[in-house]
Amino acid sequence: MSLTVMSWEEAIGHAKEERLVHALLGNGFSRACFDDIFSYDALFDRADFQSLSEHCQSAFDELKTTDFEEVIRALRVASIITSVYHPDKPGSSARMAADADQLREVLVNAIAGSHPDWPGEIDAESYAACKIFLANFERVYTLNYDLLLYWTFMQDEIEPDLQCDDGFRHADDGEEEYVTWEVDQSYDQKVYYLHGALHLFDSGTQLQKYTWSRTGVRLIDQIRAALENSKFPLFVSEGTSEEKLTRIKHHGYLHRGIASIGSITGSLVIHGMSFGPNDNHVIRILERGRVSRVYVGLYGCPEAPHNRAIVERALAMSKRRDERAGRR
Repeated sequence: MSLTVMSWEEAIGHAKEERLVHALLGNGFSRACFDDIFSYDALFDRADFQSLSEHCQSAFDELKTTDFEEVIRALRVASIITSVYHPDKPGSSARMAADADQLREVLVNAIAGSHPDWPGEIDAESYAACKIFLANFERVYTLNYDLLLYWTFMQDEIEPDLQCDDGFRHADDGEEEYVTWEVDQSYDQKVYYLHGALHLFDSGTQLQKYTWSRTGVRLIDQIRAALENSKFPLFVSEGTSEEKLTRIKHHGYLHRGIASIGSITGSLVIHGMSFGPNDNHVIRILERGRVSRVYVGLYGCPEAPHNRAIVERALAMSKRRDERAGRR
């Protein structure tokens, strides 16, 4: 197998030789708009570690990373190993496990606390460019938690018009301040938040999506108010890829999304995804999936170290896809 580098225009033209083209969006999608907010460094700088042990923030320094999920994964592994090597010190193991769990809430608060307050903080030209990009796709899957994709779909006055059905519907009585998702009402769904999102809340009996249209209250203000009342959004930030997949499989909405990306046909364009270890659960789905062609976006020079790592992982995925196709 060899690497073929195409321009965006060449890639999307080639992808459209298939009848259907879909998109999978990673963190690069959000960072392209607000890199000073959604980069790992920015989130780390804004995070409040006061609820964690004194050692937790030092773990980031020792691992030389600002990636919350990498530290969560390391803490959970360390907790297990410590319980094996030092069974006489259960407190240390328990503290690491607790810090790993609480880091998830720290991350949620960091994103919500620094998130733009309202859609007007993004100019119309940026929305238009994003909508032109999204108009190429039949279905859109995102790994991001923020509101930027949702805000883009809500810009009805900006062309082009987009199909933005995310599967949520009004309650029968029409009086609730939110809309809900039910599997038997989501057949036309085109937008999937594979890891949850800030505006999706699981009440225990239903999955609710907070909206501005039904309350007149800014969406980010509703989310911050919920967090202040210890209500946390549906948010997959487990440390390992295996833990992420376990969480996804145990939630109807999330499971529906990951199953959907494994069953689509046509072409898939991947934009802004790092292809790191935390993405393995998605990559494995794509290796077994039904799409005919996969296009992987690179940011910057293809020979840059971060892009070489993406290329290596993407080629390995392609090889496994070819092997599986040969066994069919």
